[in-house]
Amino acid sequence: MSSYLELSARGRIPHIFDAGSFEEFLPPAARVVSPHLAQLDAPVSFDDGVVVGRGLLDGRVVFGAAQEGGFMGGAVGEVHGAKLVGMLGRAVSEGAHAVLLLLESGGVRLHEANAGLIAVSEVMRAILDVRAAGIPVIVAVGGANGCFGGMGIAARCANTVIMSEEGRLAMSGPEVIETANGVEEFDSKDRALVWRTTGGKHRYLLGDCQVLVADDTDAFRAAAIAAIADARGGAALTLAALEAEQTMLERRIRDFGDAADPLEVWRRLGVPEPAAVPMLEADAFLAIAARHRAGPGTGEN
Repeated sequence: MSSYLELSARGRIPHIFDAGSFEEFLPPAARVVSPHLAQLDAPVSFDDGVVVGRGLLDGRVVFGAAQEGGFMGGAVGEVHGAKLVGMLGRAVSEGAHAVLLLLESGGVRLHEANAGLIAVSEVMRAILDVRAAGIPVIVAVGGANGCFGGMGIAARCANTVIMSEEGRLAMSGPEVIETANGVEEFDSKDRALVWRTTGGKHRYLLGDCQVLVADDTDAFRAAAIAAIADARGGAALTLAALEAEQTMLERRIRDFGDAADPLEVWRRLGVPEPAAVPMLEADAFLAIAARHRAGPGTGEN
């Protein structure tokens, strides 16, 4: 067993893709770095914090990317986003079997502001273009920095989101919410609250995450292979799927809008002993969660 959480972006790729098959586009030797960071005398990375390329997954040609949480928390800048967009476009032009995104990001770099925001919007459009071409897009979230901000939205544009309990997924990070609305709204230092609110178990129960796995690279790989097989033939985003998503969100506000803590959400879902959920191993949790999920997300279409 190898912990997905503890690996870097480059460490995850050989565990997920078939051994020796991954070909990186614009590797560090190409020295493609952010011009904005250099102008601010900020540290740069020769891959700008993201690995993009093409490899084999269970013998199939799959294009992929892995964000490096160790560089600026995986935050997106102009070059970082351009590499993702270019990879996604190439996946369409070369008729990839699927796209796999190993996301770990705090959102957009403040250093690059509008350039980063535009980059994220282009990534989202490119993901939908890939799906429109009939190519499934699978997202994996299990890194220490979670998946927040614009990349949190991008993740939900995919067919399937795979998470571990240790992974986190949300629009705004805990520190951002606390800064904007005060500690009374969200205490970012309360780690148990943070994981109850943004962690894999909560996202699975609400339907934002379609697959929950243990913190194990083999488990992520197996889940990605299965998700690609399930999504083939129905990769494109349909009107029916969008309407189902809207219905789910309306139901969520109606049923849980006044809940002050995820524990109350789990209680209303009928989960027995909600306080015990954070302590359950993945398999034991899934046995319970299968009967008490709030509803499907966009990946189930």
